[in-house]
Amino acid sequence: MSDLFDSVKEKTSEYLFGNYGRQDLCFDRGEGMYLYDLDGNKYLDLVSGIAVNALGYSHPKWVMAVKSQATRMAHVSNLYHVREQADLAEAIASITPGDLSKSLFANSGAEANEGALKLAVRHTGRKRILSAHNSFHGRTTATLGATGQLKYRDTFQALVAESFDYFDYGSSESIKSMIGSDTAAVIIEPVQGEGGVVSAPAEFYRTVRDLCDDHGALMIVDEVQTGMGRTGKWFGIENFGVVPDIITMAKALGAGVPIGAVVSTPEIAKTFTPGTHGTTFGGNPLACAAALATIGVMKEEKLVENAAATGSKWIGQLREIGVGKTKEVRGLGLIVGIEMDLAKEFQAYCLKNRVLVNVCQGNVVRLIPPLIIGDEETTILNDLLREFLSRA
Repeated sequence: MSDLFDSVKEKTSEYLFGNYGRQDLCFDRGEGMYLYDLDGNKYLDLVSGIAVNALGYSHPKWVMAVKSQATRMAHVSNLYHVREQADLAEAIASITPGDLSKSLFANSGAEANEGALKLAVRHTGRKRILSAHNSFHGRTTATLGATGQLKYRDTFQALVAESFDYFDYGSSESIKSMIGSDTAAVIIEPVQGEGGVVSAPAEFYRTVRDLCDDHGALMIVDEVQTGMGRTGKWFGIENFGVVPDIITMAKALGAGVPIGAVVSTPEIAKTFTPGTHGTTFGGNPLACAAALATIGVMKEEKLVENAAATGSKWIGQLREIGVGKTKEVRGLGLIVGIEMDLAKEFQAYCLKNRVLVNVCQGNVVRLIPPLIIGDEETTILNDLLREFLSRA
């Protein structure tokens, strides 16, 4: 390691909170599918900033859009009309399903989910929210409550509202037994990303939709990780033929610049009148310009279609390599999980070979690469997995 890295590590230890388990790496720049550390070493990135850098690194059209906007105006208050917001909202309406055409901008996925929960409670006048066991919806106090994993809520219970009940993900009977006249909303992920890349049968999502309709509750779909083409559709829920009342998104929306959004129908959006919800930075021109460029590049380069085709092929290859040696390979598009006993060891093996992968839930190797990935990069990972399993 270089003296520069040692300096960064020392400052991190001295001046930053220790709330992240950091690997001994520091990156200086990125290009395409690759990151370069402070010493110039090149790493294939199959994590993409946890599903954020959908265009890879330094995409020229995205860079140009951000540069151009920064020279004009990075921020202006929501006290005024913001042209970049209007343009981005129009672009989002062109990719969302059904009548989901009204956007509210935030700064992150957690803020988007928080806004969606507030919208549902205010719109319905009800007080209960149903969320799935093993879910993850954010780390703000409301979204912690919606997160169905006790390890995230455990030491913050004094701040977490008691408005949440948890059903078994994928179980229609479980949700049927819990939904009622006091249910404001059901919030659900099309794929539980932090939960280990887990999805449910299509019938389950259709049942959730029907139950919400029958009981007057809103269906909120958290697309923070699965949205923006990750699953081979613009939004993960489209894989199951269901249109929710509210979609939340973030991560890949700005492709590196923080931005989140709540998207709903014109009727439900009327619930938020001036003063009922807001944010200083949400929808600032810089973030909106980045997101608008992201959608434009995705359409032009057919990255959603690439996620579908490359992801399907890759999952099949990984299953073939892992037969009898891994527990399961699962996923949709380019959110892929390899469940295996030696997940952490495989992550270390990849890192040794300068390939970045992520491990969630202790034993699931999560692959969430930039959507520009092709056969050359998937082959690199395939070869490493084959080598590792032959030696393990």
